[in-house]
Amino acid sequence: MTFLTNKSETITYGVIVGNRDVFPDTLAKEGRNDIIEVLNELGYNYVILNEDDTQYGVVETYQDAKKCAELFKTNKDQIYGIIVILPNFGDEKGIANALKLSNLNVPVLIQASSDEVDKMDRNHRRDAFCGKISVTSVLYQYGIPFTLTKYHTCPIKSNTFKKDLKRFEKICRIVKKLRGARLGQIGTRPNAFETVRYSEKILEFYGISIEPIDLSEILGYINLLATDDPKVKEKQNFIKNYTATKIIPDDSLIKLAKLAVVIENWVREKELDGFAFQCWPSIQDNFGIVPCAIMSMFSEGLVPAACEVDITGLIGMLILQIASETPSAILDWNNNYGDDPNKMVLFHCSNLPKSFFKDTKMTIHPIISDQKGGDVSFGAIQGRIKTKPCTLLRIETDDLYGEMKAILVEGNYTEDPLDTFGGYGVVEVHNLQSLLKSLCHGGFAHHVAATLNNVGDTVYEALTKYLGYKIEFHNTEI
Repeated sequence: MTFLTNKSETITYGVIVGNRDVFPDTLAKEGRNDIIEVLNELGYNYVILNEDDTQYGVVETYQDAKKCAELFKTNKDQIYGIIVILPNFGDEKGIANALKLSNLNVPVLIQASSDEVDKMDRNHRRDAFCGKISVTSVLYQYGIPFTLTKYHTCPIKSNTFKKDLKRFEKICRIVKKLRGARLGQIGTRPNAFETVRYSEKILEFYGISIEPIDLSEILGYINLLATDDPKVKEKQNFIKNYTATKIIPDDSLIKLAKLAVVIENWVREKELDGFAFQCWPSIQDNFGIVPCAIMSMFSEGLVPAACEVDITGLIGMLILQIASETPSAILDWNNNYGDDPNKMVLFHCSNLPKSFFKDTKMTIHPIISDQKGGDVSFGAIQGRIKTKPCTLLRIETDDLYGEMKAILVEGNYTEDPLDTFGGYGVVEVHNLQSLLKSLCHGGFAHHVAATLNNVGDTVYEALTKYLGYKIEFHNTEI
């Protein structure tokens, strides 16, 4: 049984196969067949010229470009990205015109096929190595952004190119989702946390819509639910199977189950991609639980949930979830680790998805219980985070400059000893002190989204090249 899983639809690519008449046409024909075979193997849908639309179904002339553009425009609602295949040198004007005339404004991947050392005669030499430089030069002139493969050339059927296609898929999904994301906001931010303020207008300009609801409305819907409602019973059982709940009173479990039912109904009704929650102090005072475990379950089900009404933190979670195809979390940049300048403690108190943890248990909230008492603070998830590579992302709306900006960093969770509470782990980051200075000087919040995967290069490509975010990437390879 799933909780609420946001499944991704099969991706559709537009495909342009280039050709140039002074090179062997057979290479272009073979290249078209090869890319179709690879896309079928990987389970992608595609839109491509038929062989009777143009010679071999490839693009060379202006007339070819017009036909390709019309085909793409007819299918624009389906196409996530465009793949340009160069089996030989290719005609840069034909390719550029096809992209310009279609005007889809989607990511573009440029592939060039490799020559073989023993096939450099007139009938087999491709020169796609050179043609790719020619194509990208013209795209640069036209102002059309594009993505490159890992290596300048690669065979279409190679595993290397298949990995390029998988990476490109994530880029396309991030771009598509963020140009039309719908995010929920439950309640208002805690009064003490001005750090998580954001500009709804800037988000809307970048394609992200916010659907707010007052916390009192959520509580009102909960009051309408009977304890013996089948959906409430179902959620109670799900919670018990999700993590250890031995110390949680039955009435607290019922409250958590009702909260889960109401939020799930709201998320489905509003077609939301995730939500941020007013997790303290009102819900403890007026309902008598902490919502952490419920938020953990949503995040685990690929509907990211951020605490403390941190909408831009939620955006970071959504991006990392798409890039990694795994649950993401929201954490605090929280503590130094002894005197090691490249290690820190990332922590929350906690609503992390359970796949982040080595082991989990549901408890009273370790901090709120000190203030409000244990009887109104059941529902936190605690445990140590797994030892894995990680990518961290902090998104902000910068009202001073009217832009979206971010800090992006890759690091590693370690096995360094640490005895503490909440959801926590020790993270090692190259040149951490420089990163921390950037956070402070740039006015970034104390929260950060995280995934247990290295996906920094994919996120960087999508956010900078196609979405226009200002990104500072702390990675030794960039």
